[in-house]
Amino acid sequence: MKKVKLSFSELMKENKEELLKDREQMEKIEKRLEEKYVGQK
Repeated sequence: MKKVKLSFSELMKENKEELLKDREQMEKIEKRLEEKYVGQK
């Protein structure tokens, strides 16, 4: 579907940035869950 063909290194870089964003999201979610569970005790 992409019109512009990215080079492999560009794809890897984009992928890494996506993964970093995902990791940040996961950490936020995990913190929120921890706070919720710790708050219940």
